[in-house]
Amino acid sequence: METVTRRGTRIRLAVAVWGVLVSQVFLYPGVEDIISALGGDGAIRAGMWFLVAEFAAFVIFASVWGAASDALGRRTPLAAAGAVGGASSYLLLAAAPGLGLSFSAVLVIRLFGGAMTIGAFSLAITALADLAGGNGQNMGAAGIAIGLGAAIGSVVGGRLADADPIYPLYAAATTLLVVAVLFVTISEDLPGAEGLRVGDALRRLRRRPQLGVPYAFGFIDRMTAGFFALVGVYYFRDAFGLSAAGAGLALAAFFVPFALLQYPAGILSDRIGRAAPVVVGSICYGLGIVAVGIAPTVALAIAGMIAVGALGALVSPATMALVTDVATPETRGAALGGFNVFGSLGFLAGFLLGGVTTAAAGYLTSFLVVGLSEVAIALVAARAVVRITASESGGPNEDREVAVDGSS
Repeated sequence: METVTRRGTRIRLAVAVWGVLVSQVFLYPGVEDIISALGGDGAIRAGMWFLVAEFAAFVIFASVWGAASDALGRRTPLAAAGAVGGASSYLLLAAAPGLGLSFSAVLVIRLFGGAMTIGAFSLAITALADLAGGNGQNMGAAGIAIGLGAAIGSVVGGRLADADPIYPLYAAATTLLVVAVLFVTISEDLPGAEGLRVGDALRRLRRRPQLGVPYAFGFIDRMTAGFFALVGVYYFRDAFGLSAAGAGLALAAFFVPFALLQYPAGILSDRIGRAAPVVVGSICYGLGIVAVGIAPTVALAIAGMIAVGALGALVSPATMALVTDVATPETRGAALGGFNVFGSLGFLAGFLLGGVTTAAAGYLTSFLVVGLSEVAIALVAARAVVRITASESGGPNEDREVAVDGSS
């Protein structure tokens, strides 16, 4: 009976993660048209700042939400509040043209929306990590939800934007309100929760410097995702003449295999360890990104997106599971919040690096820079990943403190 209940909770939390991602990605395929409708010029730099505003708030507030939930001893009430706040931000954006708001005001609304939405997203993943049954399995559930959310959001969002640039905003708001209701129905039991104060939770994280390794991978991985969300959309529309719906389908070519393979990849990492999926997968993933950038036809580019999605599915759940392997149960909220901080910084880097590099040197250079960055982090951090996975396989680490150099 306990197993059935846990499975039901896992499914509902995964659906919540899915809903948050759907709402976010609704905007990506038609971002150029949405920005024009909201008073921007539609160029890649305006798109860059539109996406950067949201993720800047992600960076600031991800750990705040996580540490607050550790202190409260509850995840889902805070997650529901974040979803409601995110929905209100999308409704404000939809109303912006009628209210005569400037594009600068639009960016402020995006900051507010990001601060709210990251609470729903990060805490839903953290609640999944709290469940028993294997960290790889739980993070695989989160990963498949993320991938399916992005896949469906990119396809539907592109079609909505072609019909009317404001429609994706209404769809995002509606989805987040449904997610908020779902959070209210989820019961939770945080293992080992002690009602820590926010400062206590963050101080405990500083005693786990090994977290820096999965954080670094999370940064680079999310940088590539941010790159595709901005530059990838403009690339497929400019290089191959696709509509917003066509660009959405191109993004879906990445996200569908990324979604469908996450769960089995997470289980695989529970069985064989995190090192091979993280290191080998990252190298192949980075080279696949470069292959997309040099593809001469849209068919080959989309085939490359499918391959990159499959490789990303190998890396993502193993990296998130590595965080939960290292963190203690009572600090998982802050640990995964920290992971999302670095991930959000990665998204910011992907938007900024991709936007600036593309504007200055073209699409091919930006694909090379981002893809080879993924290869570089894998080569540099390979030994550290192997060392951490070997250490964590020795058993629970709740009471073991680690020196700054990683030795115990």
